[in-house]
Amino acid sequence: MRILHTMLRVGDLDKSIAFYTSVLGMTMLRQKEYPDGKFTLAFLGYGDEDKNTVLELTYNWGVDHYELGSAFGHLAIGVADVYEACEKMKQMGGKIIREAGPMNAGTTIIAFLEDPDGYQIELIGRE
Repeated sequence: MRILHTMLRVGDLDKSIAFYTSVLGMTMLRQKEYPDGKFTLAFLGYGDEDKNTVLELTYNWGVDHYELGSAFGHLAIGVADVYEACEKMKQMGGKIIREAGPMNAGTTIIAFLEDPDGYQIELIGRE
């Protein structure tokens, strides 16, 4: 068994795809519209779905906002240099909500940014 994907509902599919591809460097793997259900699915990731966990963005036609709730925490992405990644993401329009630095009560370097719908993404330094 393995985790296949994580699904996020988004209010503006084009804006979200631009964020995940331009700011976070993911690749658009596939996209399909479901007219009978009035929704579109887009799958993005850092590699093929057969070997990697990917992100599914779900756009329900006509819905432009969701309440995020208090149960979901964040997505986590490993990067070689968190400080450098934050600077590049800022230049690409990424919204950093916690600057790079050591985690609370630890030494691992982390940062947080927010996607267009307010979902948090943690960047974790990978040595």
